Amino acid sequence: MVTKNLKDAGIKTVYLDGSFITTKEFPNDIDGCWDYNENINLNKLDPVFLDFNNSRKNMKHKYGVDFFIANTIELGSGLPFVKFFQSTRNGEDKGIILIELEEENI
Repeated sequence: MVTKNLKDAGIKTVYLDGSFITTKEFPNDIDGCWDYNENINLNKLDPVFLDFNNSRKNMKHKYGVDFFIANTIELGSGLPFVKFFQSTRNGEDKGIILIELEEENI
């Protein structure tokens, strides 16, 4: 489970985006990002979360998601990913889902 690995590594916040939160009849993707912090244990973090080669193929194959580090820059827009995911392609504001991984039940 994607959130278990992120939580075990010390990541506290994940943001989700993708067509599954739209009115699209057949949603087909989950995108997101996670907050980097100084307490992350990179030895526990699955290496696929830092592998951006080959269009993140290994991450998508293993977890079915496309995740980025929240404060890194999305090159096309120049925005940090957490802000990039909060805008439509037309530049309109939109919501994303925030998940706090501190909860006991995650």
